[in-house]
Amino acid sequence: MPSHARPNNPLHGPLPILAACALWGTTGTASSFAPASAPAIAVGSAGLVVGGLLLLLTGTGARAVAVGADRRLLLLGSVTVAGYALAFYPAVARTGVAVATTVALATAPIVLGLRARPALTLTAVLGCALLVLGGSTGATRIDPLGVALAVVAGLSYAAYSAVCAHLISLGHPSRAVVGVVFGGASALVLPVLLVAGTSWIVSAAGLAVVAHLAVFTTFVSYLLFGYGLRRTTAASATTLTLAEPAVAAVLGVVVVGERLPWVSWAGMAVLAVALAALTRAPRTPETIDVT
Repeated sequence: MPSHARPNNPLHGPLPILAACALWGTTGTASSFAPASAPAIAVGSAGLVVGGLLLLLTGTGARAVAVGADRRLLLLGSVTVAGYALAFYPAVARTGVAVATTVALATAPIVLGLRARPALTLTAVLGCALLVLGGSTGATRIDPLGVALAVVAGLSYAAYSAVCAHLISLGHPSRAVVGVVFGGASALVLPVLLVAGTSWIVSAAGLAVVAHLAVFTTFVSYLLFGYGLRRTTAASATTLTLAEPAVAAVLGVVVVGERLPWVSWAGMAVLAVALAALTRAPRTPETIDVT
């Protein structure tokens, strides 16, 4: 169906992506309930292994995509999805949530969004930086390797978004594309999970955390993201994902009892304005609807 059939309807692009970001924003809060014995990389890997398998098994047409689509692109998509998970969690462990989140989430929009909508992209990145770094303490550490890993995570996410958007634009169903890519990523990170250890998963807290990460922050969220990519460019989609730290910050205040300084609230306001403008901005002619 041509993209102009229902022009500028945010339900067919930006809003599903923002809904996915809201689910991704619960990752940090959910992970905080994992057993103390669970390595950070194991928690992220477990969610991706289970969630990726669910996406593959429910991706109608996945087999046709696996056979008919460019296998090099499918492999690149799987590698970059796995790369994001394997780089981001160690980045957080080395350089802290604030720095790692800011670097990773800002990298993808800067790479993909500057040429498309530079003003909105830079405004959103600024708001994200104020929000996340404004809430950090004086003890914030800058670890070069941690920052490098966060950049790798951001570049991985940008590559995944571009690959999936391209495959969907060629006419492949979004659920099938996401299913194949995440199924491959699930297989890639399984050895990492086994090496990192799985004994923590059998506890009640471990099962609950893995279930949440697998079902909500991987399965449901990436179905929404893939649906949104039908009518949203990869550049706009990655800029919209800057809403994730805002959700995480609000959950930190409401659920964990954290307090945010006025700088963070100001950053959240700037980010909200930029994202609202982006959801109302007209789409480029290249975006299509693939059902």
